Amino acid sequence: MSEVFEGYERQYCELSTNLSRKCNAAGSILDEEQKGKEISELQSGLDEADVLIRKMDLEARSLQPGVKAMLLAKLREYKSDLTKLKREVKKLASAKSSQTAYEELLESGMANAHMISEKD
Repeated sequence: MSEVFEGYERQYCELSTNLSRKCNAAGSILDEEQKGKEISELQSGLDEADVLIRKMDLEARSLQPGVKAMLLAKLREYKSDLTKLKREVKKLASAKSSQTAYEELLESGMANAHMISEKD
């Protein structure tokens, strides 16, 4: 097997594990600003993981057919794993934006209620 591929694979596995942990932890963060920072860091990590996947793909395709097939099979698993992580981050981001929109609606509703009560 290729040492270059193994190096990328090791980096990807560490990154994937860290992203998964961060994703789980971000779900329980209540502070919207902090949650936004975490989501931004997760997005950055996903971009880095994408780059590693592309590098592994290029390396695997440059090898002999027997080794190439085995590495491309591994790569499909990593791509599937990354897709799941992307979905989780997207869910976190949409939950954050929904919560923010809800809070803004509440605030505007409270402002409207306050203005109406002042008129009375």
